[in-house]
Amino acid sequence: MSTSEDQIRELLDTYERSLNTSDADLAASCYTPDGIFMPTTLATVTGTDMTDGYRQIFEAIRLNVTFTIDELVVTGDDTAFALTRSDGTQTVLTTGDESAESNREIFLFRRTDADGWKIARYMFNKPA
Repeated sequence: MSTSEDQIRELLDTYERSLNTSDADLAASCYTPDGIFMPTTLATVTGTDMTDGYRQIFEAIRLNVTFTIDELVVTGDDTAFALTRSDGTQTVLTTGDESAESNREIFLFRRTDADGWKIARYMFNKPA
């Protein structure tokens, strides 16, 4: 049986794959039903709007990023958090312009008996 940390790492790998394949359904499946996504410079996306929120992002850009986990702490039987960094490239689909993409992130996770570990809250910003 894998540990909670292993399961969360697998979830983050799935989330990374969803970004790199522009898969809005897969990205949304990584969240709890009441999950909240707070992207820099875009509106907050919640719950049932998650798939549409990611779809809008993926209609504008293509990502090729890799996450690095700097800290992963399981704080209880059903809660955890991670501090991560992501680095790679972003391509604007309307122009084809490619640029470096780099962020720092905080993930809050919640585990349920039905769904296992999922992202409950996610926020990112650009490093200074």
